[in-house]
Amino acid sequence: MATATYFGDYPLEAPPSREHLTMVFSSATVPLKERWHNNALSADFLADYFANFFPGNETAPTQTSFRAEIRGTISYIANELLENGLKFNYDPNHSISIRLELHADRLVFSLKNSINPDIVAGFQAFLAELIDSEPLEMYITIVEQNALEDRGSSGLGFLTMLNDYGARLGWRFETFEATNPGQIPSVILTTLVQIGV
Repeated sequence: MATATYFGDYPLEAPPSREHLTMVFSSATVPLKERWHNNALSADFLADYFANFFPGNETAPTQTSFRAEIRGTISYIANELLENGLKFNYDPNHSISIRLELHADRLVFSLKNSINPDIVAGFQAFLAELIDSEPLEMYITIVEQNALEDRGSSGLGFLTMLNDYGARLGWRFETFEATNPGQIPSVILTTLVQIGV
């Protein structure tokens, strides 16, 4: 049996998408360092595929087209999500999936991965701070802290999504109770990023 906890903008019911792609990865197949290049390739694939649904500017190639902007946005967000998913995936037997949906007024990214139960409380505290803060001020504060100390996880990717892309962010933590004595509960995290188009 699973219990769910939600943070941020995470709609419980969403209309069906006109178009979507899902990519699934195994963190146990290839060492993490070798995955970084594949992250960029996967993000670029999603960006190239979905950018074709938007108008280009072939008559004025020196001007940035809406299609090129969308492509850059998709590539950045997908790459950030994949890096987080692979970096923090806790259970090597649990696959990591990224899904991108095209709706009439927005793009919806969802990343699903397992997460270490021991870091859930700290991450949820960070999310509560992120939700209640002014994103630009928090961004500057974290950049200053990173300059003074080596932090393993900064949250700058989420803040960039908020500040630069006007994203709406949401998270769902699903906790599955242990089925055997001595086993720890497993937690599946879904990160949702929505951007208007």
